[in-house]
Amino acid sequence: MNLISFLMFALSQPATSQAAPLSEIQGRDLSCVAVLAIMASEQERGVTSALDYPLLTERGAIYAGLVGERIMSETGRTREEVRQDILEAVAAQQAKGGNGAEADEVVKAEMTKCLPLLDALVPPKPKPDLNQCAGMLQLAYEEVHDREGLSKTAQDLKTLAAVLDSRARDKMRAEGLSGQESDIMLTQEREAMLADARQKEALGQGSDLDYDHCFTLAAPEDKGRKYEH
Repeated sequence: MNLISFLMFALSQPATSQAAPLSEIQGRDLSCVAVLAIMASEQERGVTSALDYPLLTERGAIYAGLVGERIMSETGRTREEVRQDILEAVAAQQAKGGNGAEADEVVKAEMTKCLPLLDALVPPKPKPDLNQCAGMLQLAYEEVHDREGLSKTAQDLKTLAAVLDSRARDKMRAEGLSGQESDIMLTQEREAMLADARQKEALGQGSDLDYDHCFTLAAPEDKGRKYEH
C-alpha cells in the first residue's frame, strides 16, 4: 500500500453544501493522519529510521478513516474535500522535513504527538510471543501451500516459519527444556492457534494479535540481540 492508497479510505457520509471551518483539534488530527501516512510509506520502502516505530500501515489506515468520517460528520465536508485536506496536510508535513538531523528531529516531534492519539483511537494489538509466531507462520505456510503449491509466497513463509521455529527452540533450550518438551509446546501452540483462527473465521473475525510482529521476530538478528518475548 503506497501513500496515496493509504489515504483513499472509504467514507459514505452524504455531501452537504455548507462546510464548517476546521477546528484546532480537527487540524491536528488531519496533520497526524498525514504524518502517519508518510511514516507508513517509508516503512514499506524499508527506511531504517521509520522502522524504529510500530508498523503503521494497518492501524494508520483505520485511524485515517475514523478521523475522516468524524470530520465529515462535524463539518459537512464531502469525502473529496476531506481527502484534499489530507493531501494538503501531507504536503505541509513534507515541507517541514528539511534535511539530515533537522528532518529527524521534526519527525520525532511529530510522532511524539501523534502516536498517543493513534494508540487512543486505534489501540495496538497484543504482540504474539516467539512460540506463537512460530505456530502462526507455520499455519500460514500450510494454508498458502494448500492453495498455491510451492509458490514464491509459500516458499517465503516456509523460510520464515523455519527461522522462528529454530529461534523458539533455541530459546526453550536456553531455558532448560528438552527437545521433546519443545516439540510438545510448539505442537500445542500450533493447535491452539489453529483452533482460535477457525473460531474467529466462523464469527467473521480476524486475529486479535499483531501478526506483523512475527515478521519483526523473523528478521535477521542484530549482533548481541536477544529474542523478544
